Amino acid sequence: MEQTTCCVVGGGPAGMVLALLLARSGVPVTVLEKHGDFLRDFRGDTVHPSTLGLLDDLGLAERFAELPQRRVRTVQLPIGPDGAAVMVGDLSVLPRPYNYVAMVPQWDLLDLLADEARREPSFELRMNTEATDFLIESGRVNGVRYRTADGGTGELRALLTVACDGRGSLARSRPELRLRRFPCPMDAWWFRLPRRDSDPRGLYGAAGDRFLTAMIDRGDYWQCAGIIPKGTDAQRRAAGLDRFLADFTAAVPWIADRAHALSSWDDVKLLDVRLDRLRRWHRPGLLCIGDAAHAMSPIFGIGINLAVQDAVAAARYLTEPLRRGRVAPRDVRRLQRRRRPATVVTQTLQRVAHARVIAPVLQGRPPLGREQGARRMARLLAESPWVRRLPAYFIGYGALKERPPGSAVHRAGPGTAAPPGETDTAVEVSP
Repeated sequence: MEQTTCCVVGGGPAGMVLALLLARSGVPVTVLEKHGDFLRDFRGDTVHPSTLGLLDDLGLAERFAELPQRRVRTVQLPIGPDGAAVMVGDLSVLPRPYNYVAMVPQWDLLDLLADEARREPSFELRMNTEATDFLIESGRVNGVRYRTADGGTGELRALLTVACDGRGSLARSRPELRLRRFPCPMDAWWFRLPRRDSDPRGLYGAAGDRFLTAMIDRGDYWQCAGIIPKGTDAQRRAAGLDRFLADFTAAVPWIADRAHALSSWDDVKLLDVRLDRLRRWHRPGLLCIGDAAHAMSPIFGIGINLAVQDAVAAARYLTEPLRRGRVAPRDVRRLQRRRRPATVVTQTLQRVAHARVIAPVLQGRPPLGREQGARRMARLLAESPWVRRLPAYFIGYGALKERPPGSAVHRAGPGTAAPPGETDTAVEVSP
């Protein structure tokens, strides 16, 4: 029977960061990733200052800087009078050199982490391998059963299994972990449109009549998100693609000349937005982190950052127990106690944004409850630069910044300069 010390289920940002940190610390770790590569559309591409600092600590800053990217330093939202854009965060106030959010295709980041982890003899990555069930013996999870893309099956025993496989995690079917759900006012449509050199760069957002959009610069195309009221996918599709494109181009008029490139609903993918968290992130032999433990809304774009920080904390708390060959219940409980407050704070702020900004706009009402409230907020942010520091720090570092285990740190030098041709970019939101 196959065996490892730590089985990581899912090769996303949390899983790959955790595996790299453990392997650097000499812990045998096997990652099971059900896909054959990391090339999947419509994933988060934000790499926040806390993650940039982590890559620097791991000696990967120079290689990361070579990846194609845009840098975002300001954040604007349509919360002013009549939906006017208001700057709510200025990341340039953060400590240098990482006072920006890097927009990098997630597959490039994952390839970088995987390539670095393969240098460690205790690391193994199995692509095309899906965990299908847990090996449970005497009430303890002792690994997983898996299936490969060619139909093969097997069992992998592990001292600890860490679920990093997202909100569709196999672990979420365990009733003892008790999933708690929160209302969410929106879903998202993902699609592509061509991009031209004269277009804005980086992350672009706009608000229209009962409609919001966010667009990610991919170089030669835009990865677009249309924010729609929760549960209205079928109704809006029935209204026709032309109606949707009219709403979209009304919010983003400069892209109207190429909207015809979206010719079929088959090219529009629905993201069922969820906001939830497990009451318990663990049971004997099993730990959940990232979206497996807490599915986040796209609001603030910080779900990846939160998942990576979960992984960093997990490596710091669990490296020594895994080395000793015994992970006690108190070890995983300590991790949940450490990370749960940051999750609660983040989700609470997302729920406030849902109620005060997203839902009103989607319902055709002014954000922040009343036009007067929007004016007061816009004036406060315009006249008080210090107020803008709070969202900047939150976006940059989250509610709690974690330190990697010292055994995994390997600095190659100070933070690197911008890659050739890279320019600063604001998050622009147009009414």
